[in-house]
Amino acid sequence: MVDLKASISVKDIMSKTPIVASEDATISEIAKIMADKDVGSVIIVRDGKPVGIITERDIIIRVLAKKLNPDEVKVKDVMSSPIIVISPDADIAEAARKMAQHDVRRLIVTSKGEFLGVVTERDVLATAPELIEILREAAKIARRRTLKQESLAGYCDNCEEWSDNLKEVDGRFLCEECRAELGLK
Repeated sequence: MVDLKASISVKDIMSKTPIVASEDATISEIAKIMADKDVGSVIIVRDGKPVGIITERDIIIRVLAKKLNPDEVKVKDVMSSPIIVISPDADIAEAARKMAQHDVRRLIVTSKGEFLGVVTERDVLATAPELIEILREAAKIARRRTLKQESLAGYCDNCEEWSDNLKEVDGRFLCEECRAELGLK
């Protein structure tokens, strides 16, 4: 196994000024932001809280490949959501594992429901290239896991309140309180 210094944490390498946009923005507006800021993703926020992420790949696969009009498609209709979060105090090996388990290249950094920044696969690998071994190992594990076992952050599909503890139940993402009301775990 790779031996890493646990002293390198997500907060040490994350971007503290990620590019954000409203979920009501059009894909054309998002593409312009990406071009102007020279970034490959934009964090989508509602009431200052991250609710999704849109990447260049999302735009290609979910809009352009389907021949949808980027001037008409709203980002909320094609963004990746709910988001995958990580604590700023987590070490970079944990970030690498989480990225591989969820097959994502970016994690939203939050603490007590507060949006702090973004850490990318590139940030992690630039800091510790030896983490590629961990990413490969975690990817194998991820194939055997489901998102139902993981907690996610976002708005509950039932009560529409923010939660750092969403879990998928029958295709809907529910907060702890709504799961309890429905008699679910």
